[in-house]
Amino acid sequence: MSVKGDSMVNDKEKKKFSKQLIGKTVVSKAGKRFGEVGDIIFESKSGELINVVLKSPTSYTEKLELEKSKTGEYLIPFSAVIAMGDFLVISEEDLV
Repeated sequence: MSVKGDSMVNDKEKKKFSKQLIGKTVVSKAGKRFGEVGDIIFESKSGELINVVLKSPTSYTEKLELEKSKTGEYLIPFSAVIAMGDFLVISEEDLV
């Protein structure tokens, strides 16, 4: 996704990409609903996506021992994301 020498286009692409993810429903590959994408945490220097911040977590999500932000929001490691489309699909096995 990175285009050397053309950071303006690259920044616009990243913003467009992240805006498309906000509000998407997060589900496991087994179909369990986790909540919605509220925000995305990324490494500012490299642009690497680190965590998906959940909003409107489900009761199923609250039973899991997920990492939380300083403000108490549930965090899903971006490495657990296996597909993006109408939903953000995650692998529950990768949440540990």
